Amino acid sequence: MVTPPGFRKVALTAHVASSVGWLGSVAAFLVLAVAGLTGQDAQRVRGAYLAMDVTGWYVIVPLAFAALLTGLIQSLGTTWGLFRHYWVLAKLALTVLATFLLLLHMQVTDQVAEAAARTNLTSTDLSGMREQLVFDAAAAVAVLFATTALSVFKPRGITRYGWRVQTGQRARAAGAAIDTAARAQA
Repeated sequence: MVTPPGFRKVALTAHVASSVGWLGSVAAFLVLAVAGLTGQDAQRVRGAYLAMDVTGWYVIVPLAFAALLTGLIQSLGTTWGLFRHYWVLAKLALTVLATFLLLLHMQVTDQVAEAAARTNLTSTDLSGMREQLVFDAAAAVAVLFATTALSVFKPRGITRYGWRVQTGQRARAAGAAIDTAARAQA
């Protein structure tokens, strides 16, 4: 199903804004995670972890779901389709995986933020979880950059379903051309 151009442009704008916003907010989250891990000032460390919790739940999670939803709308409403091209499937798989892992990751963020709210964290307190926050955020930036690159470069490769759809469209177009030629001769 192909949607009207006006709706398509609105949906594309929403998708690009939410996707790039997700990438940017995760980059900011990464900076806060590094500041929390390496910071020497207890108040700054506490503030970093509390800001990460708020940013995660009220910015990153909503943008992740918005990017997923608008991506589905884009794929179903354009000729790219959801199952026709491998790059669309790869982007969908990465987005679903990143969103799922984000929700798991937010549990770690909650625990570290709760500890930071209760007490001053020393460099050894929750060190494994704090390092995990840095690693997970860095991995998320890489994955989100990869999805952005897939959108820009759109590597070739049509799925089996895409070939069937494309072949069916060509056959219908050829049949319509034959019908038109037959009517013109009659």
